Amino acid sequence: MTQSPTSGASLSRAPAPVRRSPFWPPGLPAEASIPRTSLVYNIEVAAHRYPDKTAIQYFGSAISYAALLGQIERMAGYLQRKCGVAPGDRVLLYSQNCPQFIIAYYAILRAEAVVVPANPMWLTAELEHVAADSGARVAFAAAELYERLAPLHGDALPHVVVHDYADMLPGEAKSNGGPAVPAWLRARTPLAGQVPAGGTLVRWQDADAAGLMPLPHAAGYDTLCMLAYTSGTTGHPKGCMHTHGTLMSAAVGSQIWRGNTPDAVFLSVAPMFHLLGMQNGIHAPLYLGATIVLLPRWDRVLAADLIERYRVSNWGAAPAMLVDFFSQPDILERDLSCLAFLGGGGAAMPDAVANMLQERFGLGYIEAYGMTETAAFLLSNPRHRPKRECLGIATFGVDARVIDPQSRVELPPGELGEIIASGAQVMRGYWRNPEADAESFIELDGKRFLRTGDLGFVDNDGYFFMRDRLKRMINASGFKIWPAEVENLLYGHPAIHEACVIAARDERRGETVKAVIVLKPGMQGRAEAGAEQIIQWCRERLAAYKVPRVVEFVQALPKSATGKIQWRALQEAQSDAPRQGT
Repeated sequence: MTQSPTSGASLSRAPAPVRRSPFWPPGLPAEASIPRTSLVYNIEVAAHRYPDKTAIQYFGSAISYAALLGQIERMAGYLQRKCGVAPGDRVLLYSQNCPQFIIAYYAILRAEAVVVPANPMWLTAELEHVAADSGARVAFAAAELYERLAPLHGDALPHVVVHDYADMLPGEAKSNGGPAVPAWLRARTPLAGQVPAGGTLVRWQDADAAGLMPLPHAAGYDTLCMLAYTSGTTGHPKGCMHTHGTLMSAAVGSQIWRGNTPDAVFLSVAPMFHLLGMQNGIHAPLYLGATIVLLPRWDRVLAADLIERYRVSNWGAAPAMLVDFFSQPDILERDLSCLAFLGGGGAAMPDAVANMLQERFGLGYIEAYGMTETAAFLLSNPRHRPKRECLGIATFGVDARVIDPQSRVELPPGELGEIIASGAQVMRGYWRNPEADAESFIELDGKRFLRTGDLGFVDNDGYFFMRDRLKRMINASGFKIWPAEVENLLYGHPAIHEACVIAARDERRGETVKAVIVLKPGMQGRAEAGAEQIIQWCRERLAAYKVPRVVEFVQALPKSATGKIQWRALQEAQSDAPRQGT
């Protein structure tokens, strides 16, 4: 079922050798040995090695590796024998973080099928597009979300298996003294109405209780296993085709890079439908045979409780999530001594926040870079020598470069251009979309490179720095301004909690810089937190053309399910506003 991308170029020449930074982590090999197996094999190995070890910790309900494998096998058997799932079929997975998400994911893989993760924030129209585009005829769905999926359930999507988050919680007798369980997590959703014509609806427990076993597993490294749909910032979302091998390359490589072991404990709170949460919160820990501590929805107080209680050592999170977590009023009273690794990406960690983490908690933040198309892990800072506000260096087998976006000529260190990358973790292409492949892939030196659409540069040490998305630049009277640079400065202001910089229309300059700001608690009304005061503070630290001319204060910034600030939503709203008259 795997489709080859249509790039319009033949790879006739011998590929150029991979370039390595002079600051490659000491002791690490130039290439990582990636298993040539399916992801399912990782569970089988862990279940044999550590049968009684906790694989998933869910509010006091501990699921061992042996039990996890058993549930995966039974659900895979149900998919094959009751839903007619055949090798290569696509299966929709629509849920927030919970044990059933992980079990369903691996059950789909065990059934030789292809996972189609769906954002739990999607409504019916978005689900309809992805279901139709992928051709999925079976779905796993959280009961709370079934109402949105119900209009599709029937002839087009015949089989739906539903679960309640409460199903996997411990009983009252086991939960005494355990972490507080949010009320919404204990709720059970009645499934109103009749099963539509041509459709079957079954509860998770009933599918599991059927006790059906799957056929022998034959999928391997090169087998298509997931269609991850992009956010669709232009047009409909596109499905990124990943194999067991592309996902394995990134998941395994990241753990060798970070030096993690089976004794690591991962906090899994980044949404699992997204590659950050999927790779760091599912595939990587299960490859290691480590423990996953699940938090279905972001709650900073509950996150601190889980870290303390279960001695979490590893946490991958977007900077915005960490900013919120470490701004809790009583955070200094928490025992966070177990945390050994904080890392993530999606946006640059503001220097002021990184300084706070180091000075108050002794924690460094290891920034990395990846995207849906690259299975998350592509570039990363080496732990022994990280650089601030930096994407890191090219990791195992990755060839990353900076090119001129128009001429496609590679640029020397220090010059701004588009980041491109080639590596084993790069997707095979977009699902049934050769036109998108032709736009996204190019050939250089006999290699197939993905155009990331991100603007940055590489320094003389081989470290990559991102300045912004190519399409996010502000053009003020011909001066190019990259919002990320201004945002990073604003985070250093003592009154500012969060900031997003966008373009405002301007009668004279064409565009001008606007800062949308969330103030820290208690700063509202303070003299130093006024719009003019913040603008003046920026004038003392930025070139004049970069200084915000407009400041808007808001209670909160819009964020995606992964905690990334949604600058595009603010920009689109601003586009409908009247021009500024500066």
